[in-house]
Amino acid sequence: MSHPENRPWRGVLVATALPLREDLTVDHDRYAEHCAWLVAQGCDGVVPNGSLGEYQVLAPEERARVVETAVAAIGGERVMPGVAAYGSAEARHWAEQAGEAGCASVMLLPPNAYRADERSVLAHYAEVARAGLPVVAYNNPIDTKVDLVPELLARLHGEGLVHAVKEFSGDVRRAYRIAELAPELDLLAGADDVLLELAVAGAKGWVAGYPNALPRASAELYRAAAAGDLGTALPLYRQLHPLLRWDSKVEFVQAIKLSMDVVGRYGGPVRPPRLPLPPEQSAAVRAATEKAVAAGLA
Repeated sequence: MSHPENRPWRGVLVATALPLREDLTVDHDRYAEHCAWLVAQGCDGVVPNGSLGEYQVLAPEERARVVETAVAAIGGERVMPGVAAYGSAEARHWAEQAGEAGCASVMLLPPNAYRADERSVLAHYAEVARAGLPVVAYNNPIDTKVDLVPELLARLHGEGLVHAVKEFSGDVRRAYRIAELAPELDLLAGADDVLLELAVAGAKGWVAGYPNALPRASAELYRAAAAGDLGTALPLYRQLHPLLRWDSKVEFVQAIKLSMDVVGRYGGPVRPPRLPLPPEQSAAVRAATEKAVAAGLA
């Protein structure tokens, strides 16, 4: 299957945290500034309305405006919105909205309201692909009931429905199986705490969480790892790993927003049902972030 000439999902794409004011309304001006700052710090683009962006608790008009805000800030080529929804028609609607806003690709979870069978997964991706934008699959069997195993990904790719996959299973062995079954399918690291392992295994990008707080060091880590420069990448990865592993915990949104606050950015609150971190977790995140700042990584 042929790829679009440019592959806008490659490189470091930050799954952006969404700044909320104290009254929990979306601060779009601050969000625009954040997107521009991430690119200025060396990241390649942003993924609005991912799980880190709390899309599940946004009203439809908020969700649409977040995408438009990101495009206005950094240009549509650099914006790959999450278009996940319970219904295929709704997910296709969000893919069409992304296209109208000027985005170059979208990221799509499999059906996630129930444990869908393979036929349903294929039909879901086929429906969203009809919107006309290249689709990047998002495999997150930890948070959803469906696992896009390498064989299923190869089938989705072979049928022209997906161009890449954000791999969040944490099972780095899959990288080699995916490369065997679908050599043209771009693997994107989906969990911050297996970035080095997946980059060494040939990942073409990183849909990343912690660069919201530490973009410059994170981009340096990704570029060194992707280039096979382990002399640079490994020490940096060891330094960052106490933070990166929060990306795979259920409290990842709160942890990343707290780290943003600690480094002098604006993380701010989260919407319910999420709650602020309990004191012991908050102290752990704060200490790890302060250590990274002291090491010159912020």
